[in-house]
Amino acid sequence: MNSINSIILWFSDHPAVLIGLGASSILIFIISILGISWFVAQMPEDYFLSSKRKPSKWLRQKPILKLAVLFSKNIIGYSLIMGGLLMLVLPGQGLLTIVTGLLLINYPGKYKLEQKLVAVPSVFRALNWIRVKANKPLLKRNNKH
Repeated sequence: MNSINSIILWFSDHPAVLIGLGASSILIFIISILGISWFVAQMPEDYFLSSKRKPSKWLRQKPILKLAVLFSKNIIGYSLIMGGLLMLVLPGQGLLTIVTGLLLINYPGKYKLEQKLVAVPSVFRALNWIRVKANKPLLKRNNKH
């Protein structure tokens, strides 16, 4: 209880930090909502159909570009994960932001995790709802999950 009181006292002595955290939380929330919608709209409709991830043709042909995209995706993904962790205690959609970050970064087993997430009917419906709003064709998936 003493540590909670000291945190409250510290924030009362430093209101600018609290205002900055609140503003950052709102900004990350807006970016995550817009970013999630944009990323889902950019997915090809057959993104979840194959059993293995196939790199796009232009990434296979341009290794420097592939490296730049990979680096950028991972930086954005880790930033979203960190922002999502902050949003677990600050206003914002923390879990949704963390999941978006996990979908962006590269790690072993990522594609299998994505397919398991999409096998959840409510997740699949939410993704397709975003695509309808963006005037994109609905995602397709294997029904073997």
